[in-house]
Amino acid sequence: MTSVMLGSLQPMLIVWGPEQITLYNDGYAQMCGNRHPEAFGHPFRDLWYDIWDKVDPIISAAYAGQGTSMDNIEFVMHRKGYPEETHFSFSYTPVRDPWGTVLGMFCACSEITAEVLMRREQQTIRERFMQVFELNQGGIAMLSGENHVFDYANEQYYAMIGERDIIGKPVAEAVSEVVRQGFISVLDKVYRTGEPYVGKDVAIELNRGPQGEKQNRIIDLAYQPMRDPDGRIAGVLVQARDVTEMRAEEKHREMLSHELGHRLKNQLAMVQAIASQTLRSAPDLQTARRTLADRIGVLAYAHDAVIKGGNGSSKVGYLVAQMMALHDDPIEPRISTNGPNLKIGSRPSLSLSLILHELATNALKHGALSSTNGRVHLAWGIAGDHADRFHLSWKESGGPPVSQPVSESSGTRLIRAGLAGTADCKIDFLYAPQGFEFSLSADLDGFQLEH
Repeated sequence: MTSVMLGSLQPMLIVWGPEQITLYNDGYAQMCGNRHPEAFGHPFRDLWYDIWDKVDPIISAAYAGQGTSMDNIEFVMHRKGYPEETHFSFSYTPVRDPWGTVLGMFCACSEITAEVLMRREQQTIRERFMQVFELNQGGIAMLSGENHVFDYANEQYYAMIGERDIIGKPVAEAVSEVVRQGFISVLDKVYRTGEPYVGKDVAIELNRGPQGEKQNRIIDLAYQPMRDPDGRIAGVLVQARDVTEMRAEEKHREMLSHELGHRLKNQLAMVQAIASQTLRSAPDLQTARRTLADRIGVLAYAHDAVIKGGNGSSKVGYLVAQMMALHDDPIEPRISTNGPNLKIGSRPSLSLSLILHELATNALKHGALSSTNGRVHLAWGIAGDHADRFHLSWKESGGPPVSQPVSESSGTRLIRAGLAGTADCKIDFLYAPQGFEFSLSADLDGFQLEH
């Protein structure tokens, strides 16, 4: 056994006799650190006294005739004068005489500390990369092979395509709706040529939700080829970000910007109409100045209400009075009203205020209020078989002839949007030759709901 040990390049040792004397080769000497050569020829316990609590059960088992083998055992050793984490693979084999008596123990071993620490570092790097993928705001998936089989997908990718069982399946099977939309062909080209693909605002139809309902989404998409150590293309990295809501928000901001320009024109038209009406009916300049200042103050208040999004619940009568203060002549009123002073919630309150101001502005610019003899009748109340709906009508008469406009203005689109906060709002326009008519009907619960 000693001859085998000394002739081997692998670290080996023999522990011999009742005193457990230690003999070892050059390979094992390197593992002993600063304790070589003093450890040679001395009890095994003197060599590994600092880890004896872990070594003693193993060597005791060997002396009892039981062998032990471990692929990775961890010790904290002080063999070089300081504590260090170490790892070993080894086997302890009892050595017997011809009559079966255990005389000692033979050990072949290898120190695997460097390999373990390297694997741990690689695992840490992999975990960090996986964490980066998981924390990424966009969807990430890894596809392998020419069939584009899913190896990995982060939570954002699952959120984009819906919860499906995709790992281990080709894209054409796991997300089958993309086949007819041409995405498999794009993946094939990236895999074949190694040229990445980048697409902005790509329209895609996905079967999302528990019932697989179809949804049209807009995504930013990138396919990047992934290569193996030999430089051959092994798969495709998919990066996708659902920008549907972002693009809708941008479109909404554009609409608001356009609407702001429209509102500004209307505000200027209202100021011009207020000034003209005030100066025409005022008995003197002092009165005209005071009246004009009051009316422009009311206009400013209405504008602030629009910007703030409403000031809580209100009353229909108050909104009508606000509109009339801006658009009607208090000395010679041309807008007649009829209706109860109903409560209205904050969101529909703002919408109704805008609708009334828009109707009045249009009447001043093109309709009945643009003519000296023109009149408007505004009525509202509760209607419906179960008295569960709010109804409002606006009827013009005595103005210039009416014809339906060729195109729909942004103001008309604003009116057609109806009352915010209501579940069922119906809008109707009638361009009768004798005068424009407008009607609005909405569910009373939503109309009066406090938001």
